[in-house]
Amino acid sequence: MEYTGWSSEEKLLPLLIAYQQAVDTSIISSITDIKGEIIHVNRKFCEVSKFSAEELIGENHRVINSGYHPKEFLKNMWKTIREGKVWHGEIKNRAKDGSFYWVDSVIVPIKDLQGKPVQYLSLRTLISERKAKEERGREEQIKAMEEMLYKISHEVRQPVVQILGLSDLFEHHIDSEEDLRMTISGIRRSAVLLDNYTRELAGFVHKIRNEQ
Repeated sequence: MEYTGWSSEEKLLPLLIAYQQAVDTSIISSITDIKGEIIHVNRKFCEVSKFSAEELIGENHRVINSGYHPKEFLKNMWKTIREGKVWHGEIKNRAKDGSFYWVDSVIVPIKDLQGKPVQYLSLRTLISERKAKEERGREEQIKAMEEMLYKISHEVRQPVVQILGLSDLFEHHIDSEEDLRMTISGIRRSAVLLDNYTRELAGFVHKIRNEQ
């Protein structure tokens, strides 16, 4: 026969334990007081930051500040949570060993009965792998753009110079019908080359826009 004498608290305790275990496994969490002093960190926070709980408790989150974000970014974050609003953003942090890691962060103000923030709960997920992939993609785009600029400065300039030279010849040095035909043919070839390069450039720009 099933035992039904469990109190509400006894039924809730296993669920709370399971929830805490799930959070500690996948979520980086911390709680700070109203001044930003850390009063709680979970196991995942210590694992990722490489600081012990003892090293973090009592410190400010500046201990993991990477210096990557501008002051305005952090000011906006603090302004948002001090107003009692939830803040969400991506942050680059620095671990104890000097390595960097990215987190997708949500900061939730914990409020008193009057709705005034008294603590801040931070929940973060690790996104370093995705950010590294994005960075590689940006580097590839920059490299492709550099190659295209090189082509513009060299290959595209060539038919332009040819057109200008042939135009000068057309204006000052054509003495026969045969010279005229040859000059027009040269201009046409240069114009076709220039048209092909500009079409290639337009396709490249279209591709970059679609990847963004």
